Amino acid sequence: MASTRTISVSGMSCDHCEQTVEDALLSVPGVESVTVDRESGSATVAGDADVSSLVAAVDDAGYEASA
Repeated sequence: MASTRTISVSGMSCDHCEQTVEDALLSVPGVESVTVDRESGSATVAGDADVSSLVAAVDDAGYEASA
């Protein structure tokens, strides 16, 4: 069964930033859906992807993430 987890994301300042983070997270194997909120500085991810893979994907996209 897929789980849902929220990670912290810093460095987002616009809609484009949110979309970039969403696209990066959706590219991780095992991710089913993503909701990114720059106001709260978070991304909620549904799926069975490893959290370290999620953080790495956001970091590779140019933002900072932590679980």
